Amino acid sequence: MSKEFIMLRVEKEKLDGALICRLEGRFTGEGAEQVRTLVTRCDSKLELVVDLTEVMFIDAVGEDVLSFVRKLGGQFVAETAYSRDVCERLQLPMVRNHEQNSQLSGNRGGNGHRPANNSHRQ
Repeated sequence: MSKEFIMLRVEKEKLDGALICRLEGRFTGEGAEQVRTLVTRCDSKLELVVDLTEVMFIDAVGEDVLSFVRKLGGQFVAETAYSRDVCERLQLPMVRNHEQNSQLSGNRGGNGHRPANNSHRQ
């Protein structure tokens, strides 16, 4: 009888008409399913933004939840190579505005990395 230890932190914040969900740790199994429940219960008038910058691992359940969030119209912040790779692989739309991206990821100093520009894709 094995019990899964959830190592996921979720912070949510309302900012400028958006619900920002910052994820930190391992986005897997039960923790990912709890985030699915969280986003389905949020105010549908708010833009949904999920910050994946501090996520260190995502399993198949987590990927399924991220795809679900994409279908709800969610956008994503990805400031690390791993999180950008996940967004590219799953074709998750990234927040485009550099200043907004820095604010959403909690980087108030504006020193964040610019999200990948997917305009070259067809």
